[in-house]
Parts: sequence; C-alpha cells; structure tokens
Amino acid sequence: MTLRIGVIGTGAIGRDHIRRITCNLSGAEIVAVTDVNADAAALAIESYGLSGAKIYPDDLSLIAAPEVDAILVASWGPAHQQSVLAGIAAGKYVFCEKPLATTAAGCREIVEAEIKHGTRLVQVGFMRRYDSGYIQLKEAVESGFIGEPLMIRCAHRNPSSADLYTTDMAVTDTFIHEIDVLHWLVNDDYVSARVAFPKKTRNALPHLRDPQVITLETRGGILITTEIFVNCKYGYDIQCEIIGEEGIVRLPEVAGITYRKDAQLGMNLLMDWKDRFIDSYDRELQDFIDCINQNRTLQGPTSWDGYVAAVTADACVRAQESGQEEAIELDEKPEFYGGIALRSV
Repeated sequence: MTLRIGVIGTGAIGRDHIRRITCNLSGAEIVAVTDVNADAAALAIESYGLSGAKIYPDDLSLIAAPEVDAILVASWGPAHQQSVLAGIAAGKYVFCEKPLATTAAGCREIVEAEIKHGTRLVQVGFMRRYDSGYIQLKEAVESGFIGEPLMIRCAHRNPSSADLYTTDMAVTDTFIHEIDVLHWLVNDDYVSARVAFPKKTRNALPHLRDPQVITLETRGGILITTEIFVNCKYGYDIQCEIIGEEGIVRLPEVAGITYRKDAQLGMNLLMDWKDRFIDSYDRELQDFIDCINQNRTLQGPTSWDGYVAAVTADACVRAQESGQEEAIELDEKPEFYGGIALRSV
C-alpha cells in the first residue's frame, strides 16, 4: 500500500518533510499541498518533481479531497487546531508538528474529538522520542539499570536566536521538546514549575532574558533542572543526565571524528538543530506511515501528549512572569490513551 499524504504548510519544515517522504522514506507519496502562499506551494511541488500533486486553496479543501489518505500539518502554529479537528472529523490520520494547538483548551478539544471518533488518528511531531540516544536512556530507566530516577539535569543550547525570538518562546518553542521527552522517559506527570534567570548574556537582544533555568517536579518526586541558553554561540548542544539510586546515565554525544591539528585535540560540534535530529525526523514519519499501512495503532506521541506539553508550558510561562513556583494541573488521563495513572508517589 502507498499512503497518499496531503501537506498543509510548505515552509521550512513542511518542505523538509516533503523531501524526506519523497526521497528517503517508503510506503507514502505526496499527492496534495496547500499554503497561504500559493507560490510557495507551487515551488515545493516543482522542487521535488511532484507533477502529480495538486495544489489546494486551503486546508479544509485538501482534507476533504478523496485522494488524500492522511494529512501532515506543518503550517503556522495557531492554524494547527483547525486542521487537526477537520482531519479527525474526516476520519483521516493526522501527523501534526508541534504545537498540537496553541492553548491547553485547544489541545483538550482535539483529545475529546479523537476519543469521540474512537480511533487514534493523531501523532504529534515530538521527534526526540525517536532519537537513538533518548531511546537508550528510556531502556536504561525501564530496565532498572540505575534504580529509581531521582534527578534529571538537562541543557538545551542554541548558537543564536532570531530577532523575533522572545523570552516565552524559550518555553513554547525550545523547552517544549524537553517537556515531552522527559515526561516520556520517566513516565511521570509534572506537578510544579519554577523559572530562574541567571546573569544575562551580552549576546542576547535587549528584549530577551537569556539564559534561564527551568525546574520541574514530578508527581513521584523527581526533580528536573534544564538550562535554556539560546545565544551560547559555540554550537547546538543537547544534554541530558539521569541520576538514579544506583547509577547515572547520560545522553551520548553526537558521533563525529576527533582531530589532532595545530597542537589541539578536538571534535567538531553541530550548529543546526535539523542536523542533530535529522535521523529522528525520518524515523518518526516512517513509523507513522508504517503503522497506518500495516493497520496498527499509532505508536508516536499522542494528542494527550500534546495536551500535557501545553499545560506544562503554560505553567512555565506563568513561572517566568511571577518568579514563583507554579502548579501544573492536568486532567485525569483517559483510558483511551493508556490508562488514568502514571508513576505514583
């Protein structure tokens, strides 16, 4: 079977997904695209020789098209909710880049719509769950290799940020990936968030507070601290260390050659997040395609995971503004997504 996919949004990430589905992955083809900029949609089709793909004027007409089996949502974040809900109403599978919706209420509406439909139709694009290093961490935690996790220390560093990048985006655009992958790693809901601002780097624009340190506490008592530093200059650097009762495991460094040159021993670092997680992007979409083609339940991040991320991010933004610890209050997890309880105290 060849899954026929319609792409909503042909910006940078949308074009990259079109490229990987067309050139790297198996079992799917792009048959439709739409974008608020019709020229961008046409260019995306032309760039990858998709002469058989049709350009639609908007997301709703693309979703309704009979030749479209599944939808890939890569549009502007505030437009995601409408597209995902329309996809569910049409009974079509949806791969949605983060955010699932820009509000927790919007994510909850999608959750309710999916439950009412009765089938898991939505996968959210939290690609870190498909990274080989994080998978190894997950296996170490679940096997009891280090005993019960007690603390987690993380860092998310970017060489620079765009002029329009704001302090709250450090949560909603950057830390959001840690929110999801750490929740998945330890299978434990968050209960509170705090944010501290160290001395500001001179490399940040006046409107941006950078770096910042976010602390989450889980229901089971695990304390998670994450440094967000989006103007670190030296490279794109993702770190994660889990401290357990009987040992410590760390996210492996990205593979690369070491060199001896000019009286130095060194290794090159990545500068672009797309390079760091390029394999993960391939794996998440291939898994989405395979599950549908093989008539299996989707295995990737769910609408519920999108809701958890939204509620947690909202609390972190409140903590940025208040300077106080903020509670994270999640609804009870529906049985539709695997039960009502995670790790207990």
